[in-house]
Amino acid sequence: MKSVLLTACAVCLALHGSSQENLWWKTPVNSPEVNKDNTVTFRLKASNATSVEVVGDFLSKGEKVEMKKVSSDVWEYTTPKSLAPELYSYSFVIDGVKISDPSNVFLSRDVVTISNLFMIDGKESELYKVQNVAHGSLSKVWYHSDKLNADRRLTVYTPAGYETSKQKYPVLYLLHGMGGDEDSWSTLGRADQILDNLIAQGKAKPMIVVMTNGNADLQAAWGEASTGFVTPTIELPKTTDGSFEEAFPEVVTFIDKAYRTIAKKQSRAIAGLSMGGFHSMQISKEYPALFDYIGLFSASARFEGRQPSHIYDNCEAKIKVQFSQKPALYWIAIGKDDFLYAENQKLRKFLDDNKLPYTYVESEGGHIWKNWRNYLSQFVPLLFK
Repeated sequence: MKSVLLTACAVCLALHGSSQENLWWKTPVNSPEVNKDNTVTFRLKASNATSVEVVGDFLSKGEKVEMKKVSSDVWEYTTPKSLAPELYSYSFVIDGVKISDPSNVFLSRDVVTISNLFMIDGKESELYKVQNVAHGSLSKVWYHSDKLNADRRLTVYTPAGYETSKQKYPVLYLLHGMGGDEDSWSTLGRADQILDNLIAQGKAKPMIVVMTNGNADLQAAWGEASTGFVTPTIELPKTTDGSFEEAFPEVVTFIDKAYRTIAKKQSRAIAGLSMGGFHSMQISKEYPALFDYIGLFSASARFEGRQPSHIYDNCEAKIKVQFSQKPALYWIAIGKDDFLYAENQKLRKFLDDNKLPYTYVESEGGHIWKNWRNYLSQFVPLLFK
């Protein structure tokens, strides 16, 4: 009996030690380290590697930089210049294989890309941080779509005080890009932090923000529906075939019934990035009585979808009808290096030729979350005036 007890104690101690080791795993090196001058040092412990690189949106598009081996097992790279205040993403490439930084627990997923995150503090990035202000709530909400014949999920932001007040609120419908989902704007776009901070500063009106899943063939974000843990992809059925746009009034009807909204055109906005900008343009002209504020962020500004649909028929004429009803704001933003820049200029030419009023913002950079967070931060204070 004594030997059995000793064995049992030894096993317990071993398991306890193992669990503690897993629980209190120490990071191999300090990475990334934001230095006092806002340069950033990346480090990776990889003794057997022959080549280590770092990639990220702090670099030019497609650029990789080589890390140097500074000891027998540690590789290191420090940015030559200070980085501007912003939320950045990055990854390592070790002997041609892209990996996450094992020393950094902060991660995000964009379609099939997993990246680490770090932030440079400053005025420009203050909106993206959790500040000591009143916070809104973020909910995952399911609704049924008769047109798409599916239960589908939304992410809904309600402003601070919603649960304890009887107030009614305006609504911003915020749409993601191709390959994204209803989690994209809250995880990658920092939408709830941006709204919390702008509302607390008095720069934006308290509002409900509804983040939809724009992939009409999906019920919800990858791994969050009955399809299980399938590999994310952007090559989905029903992508810009008119299905999502045609079914969108069901979302508006659901939100107006489930939440305390101001259910009128003057209190509704719709905006989106890339494919979500395409959806916002198409939905707003298809249902001109629904939305008074329209935001196109790096939009795929085509007048036709990937497949024929009555939704895309007579697009130019429908836009003219939309503008005849005098929307309060039609806001277009694009980066100078964005691959959709030419498409946006064609849309602007159509609007200019027909004397249809809009606001245009042109920024540096390309098709990147850094721009879309910034566009949202500029767009939201203009709403519901």
